[in-house]
Amino acid sequence: MFLGVTATVTNWDAEGTSCSLVLSENPLVGFVELPDTCHGLYYCNILCGVIRGALEMVSMKTEVTWVRDVLHGDDAYEMHVKLIKQVPEEYPYKDDE
Repeated sequence: MFLGVTATVTNWDAEGTSCSLVLSENPLVGFVELPDTCHGLYYCNILCGVIRGALEMVSMKTEVTWVRDVLHGDDAYEMHVKLIKQVPEEYPYKDDE
């Protein structure tokens, strides 16, 4: 939303715990070209951290990885999001005190 792009959610698994987010465009790579020596580098890996951090704020432990990247010659940007566990909320105080 803050980048001005829309993600398409696809490839849900049978348990409903993992899916893929496909971005048709990515404003972070407007003027980026990866040299041949950097094929293992995912330039926009910060987006994986942003999504993982946002989901941790709502008590979801996740694993977010890149699947496809236009900088590596793919046709779209795709991230895979997998729910590891739902973390129970902990309150720093008790209601009865």
